[in-house]
This record gives sequence, structure tokens and C-alpha cells, in this order.
Amino acid sequence: MNDPYERSAEYIDIMIADAWDAFAPSLAEALGGVDAVEGTIVDLGAGSGRGVRAACAALPDDSPVLAVEPSPALRAVLLARVHEDARLRRRVTVDSGDALNTPLPDSIRALLAMNMIGHLPPGQRQELWARVAPRLAPGGRVILNLAPPTTPAHVPPSLMANLAMGDLTYEGWASAEPSGDHQITWHMTYRTLRQGRPLSEVTVEYAWWVLDEPELARELAEHGLSLRPAGQPDLGLYVASLASEGSEFKG
Repeated sequence: MNDPYERSAEYIDIMIADAWDAFAPSLAEALGGVDAVEGTIVDLGAGSGRGVRAACAALPDDSPVLAVEPSPALRAVLLARVHEDARLRRRVTVDSGDALNTPLPDSIRALLAMNMIGHLPPGQRQELWARVAPRLAPGGRVILNLAPPTTPAHVPPSLMANLAMGDLTYEGWASAEPSGDHQITWHMTYRTLRQGRPLSEVTVEYAWWVLDEPELARELAEHGLSLRPAGQPDLGLYVASLASEGSEFKG
């Protein structure tokens, strides 16, 4: 398997920490009411496990959690995060598959797809929704985010993270260029510095499929799911539920 995070995984978890400080409260709010729903929590593209930890904190029962992460490098961090917490060890199963080939539970109370939808081209997204919709329990939620840009656009180089640990500083830079009608290519640079002097630099690039809220809503509607924004607008967070629930959807 080609692992796009093989060279950057050592930086990912520390550089998304601040973002998850913002996501976690909105995720907890989006999960409001799901405590009464039976089934499994599924986290697709669970990465280093910050979403798993936030979901389990929001729903602190003993219901099972399936964390799916195909990247061996990120999965190593995920496994370590689950193992260090006794409650997570009891609840969380880590699967090395991906969103399209991992067997899903018959009843899903909540499905997370955070920072991963852009890895799927339109046809694969349709395949994913077709797998998820019949398994979503009444009252269940699909929670995902759309990271900017939502249309193919140039993104100038920008500093996305800067943090100090010990006597080293770690920087993460990002830029992007359009690479198709619905696609961009991200260019990521990770630097390690001591007192401002570069010690190492890792550069990676990967394709990312973009879509906006109306397009996502149309896709989900084809599979009987309705969409609404959630949390702070700048988070790009959305919740989908069974359209048949209509105005009964709360939270």
C-alpha cells in the first residue's frame, strides 16, 4: 500500500493538536442525543486517534468503537493512544483497512469521517455513502468536515503549525495547486529547527479531492441522508442523519 503519511507521520499528531482542541467541543455537541442510540461508533481515517478520544469522551459508555486507519505510521500512534487508556482499550478496535473495504457493523450509532473525505474521488464517496446509509441506526449521525479550499484553488504557502518541544522547534507549512476539475495537490513541508537553525526538512505531496456543501448535500440525499452545518462556521463541520427523521433530528 502506498502510504501518503509514511514520511510525515512523526509530525502529524503534534501539529493537529490545536485543531482538535477546537473540533472536540463541536464534535461533542454534534453527538448530543446519540447516547440514546444503540450501535457502534465508527471512525474512518482515525489517524492518530484524537477523534476516537474525543468521541469516547462525548459518549462515555461502554459501547464499541471501530477505528479504521490504513496508514501503518499513523496507526502506530493510534494504537499507542488507545493502549495507554484502560477505558479505550476495552472499547476500541483498531482496523488496518480503509473506508471502502473494512467490514462495517450492522448498526452504526455515529460515524466520523474527519479530515479524510478529500482522499476519496466522487465515485468512491458514493460507494461509501451506499455502505453507510443502510447501517446508520435511527437517531445516528455521520459527522465530517470539509477543509478549505472547497473548490480547486491556489493556496499560497502558509505556516499551519509552529510549536516548541524541549530545545527544538517544529514547523509545518502547506500550499496547494489545482490539479483537476475537482482536485488539488497539497505540498507539505515539515521542518525541525534548533534556535532558528534548520536541522531537517521533510516534503510530501498528495492529491486531495475537493467539494463544497451543496455538492456534499446532493451526494448524501441520493442515499437518503440529510445534511446540516454544525459547530463554529470556520470549522467546516457537518452532520448528516437519515432524511426520514426530518424535523425529529435534534442536537
